[in-house]
Amino acid sequence: MAAPRTRFVCQSCGAQAPKWSGRCAGCMEWNTLVEEPVTPHRGAALATGSARPEPVTAVAAHPEPRLPTGIGELDRVLGGGVVPGSVVLVGGDPGIGKSTLMLQVGHRLCPRGPVLYVSGEEAPHQVRMRAERLGAADERLLLLAETHLEDILARADEARPRALVVDSIQTTYTSRIESAPGSVGQIREVAARLITFAKARGIPTFLVGHVTKEGAIAGPRVLEHMVDTVLYFEGDRGHAYRVVRAVKNRFGPTNEIGVFEMKAEGLAEVRNPSALFLAERPEGATGSVVVAAVTGTRPILVEIQALVSPASYGTARRTAIGVESGRLGLLLAVLDKRAGICLAAEDVFVNVVGGIRLEEPGVDLGLALALASSHREAAVDPATLALGEVGLAGEVRAVQQAEARVAEAAKMGFTRFLVPAANAAKLDHPGVVPVRALRQAVDLALG
Repeated sequence: MAAPRTRFVCQSCGAQAPKWSGRCAGCMEWNTLVEEPVTPHRGAALATGSARPEPVTAVAAHPEPRLPTGIGELDRVLGGGVVPGSVVLVGGDPGIGKSTLMLQVGHRLCPRGPVLYVSGEEAPHQVRMRAERLGAADERLLLLAETHLEDILARADEARPRALVVDSIQTTYTSRIESAPGSVGQIREVAARLITFAKARGIPTFLVGHVTKEGAIAGPRVLEHMVDTVLYFEGDRGHAYRVVRAVKNRFGPTNEIGVFEMKAEGLAEVRNPSALFLAERPEGATGSVVVAAVTGTRPILVEIQALVSPASYGTARRTAIGVESGRLGLLLAVLDKRAGICLAAEDVFVNVVGGIRLEEPGVDLGLALALASSHREAAVDPATLALGEVGLAGEVRAVQQAEARVAEAAKMGFTRFLVPAANAAKLDHPGVVPVRALRQAVDLALG
């Protein structure tokens, strides 16, 4: 009898190799190849389904039904609620609050029917203690401490829950594959069967996933393509604020965020994030500028702080928290070349207050002004908002949804708005100041 064939699968990217090597040829990570048996597949017969191509105009169009979770910020991220039969993948750092959020979601959904919470990492009494602390103890919230997929599906068939939570997918395994739980093959197979189960029975399913040290959800990248929605739980465990961000959503907008505050009784919604992020803003401090970032469908005001000081040890340091380091380097070069502000011999530290991450270029002008403010030791007027994308020629380019950004800032008491000239022509507000170049914006902001 021939020995079973094996292959080596990268646990980081899912690439396969016929033999072991120290480094994966796909993602170039070291020591990620693990030996797994090859599961035999029988030849499939030619499909004989009854589906036929039809014009897209003949397909009935109807909105997907929604099941509100009862948590407004999460419903916003999901696009108005969870869709029956959809599968939502929730990833985040250990201890960030994923299990807490899922337990609160389960409790809020209980009035609509039983909810099955599958815990593969904690004992039932541990979950019970957390539920009591969160005020989520409910007899309709069913707990199951199990990691074997076949048993989980059998119990779910018996309970017929209104929603299913699996915490976590990395600890769940199936007998169909011989590899260890958490391996690429196990995660792929477990996810595929849970998705099939959810779709066939119309049960909204939440899968909790671990993340790698780089911040990506552990397991094969195909896992994010298989599910309907991918949510990332962001934030620093040393801070009370948490952000849930949708990076994929087949039933709603992407890059929408929900803001929460971690309290003793669980995660509390933050309905006015702008007020929260600006609550402790120092008065008259240099290097502080407020920007309006659009995340999903709403603008949020956040404070960017910059600290520029002479380098102590020859090579200048560049540290950025909340903004891309590459974007920071680009703006430093533009400030030097186009605005005459040279920071090559200065240590530069940038932080976005509140732990939020800014990825859009519309905050470029605010970041550049914060750097210039700290360098010149001149404070920007605290009632001034800056928005605009900065190009390599030093020009200030237009941004999207400028009207909504200015309206949000005006609601928060801001009276002066440095905006791109292309946007200023469409804004009807007495405090709008059009700017065309970075040097002009620095002169206007710092006098």
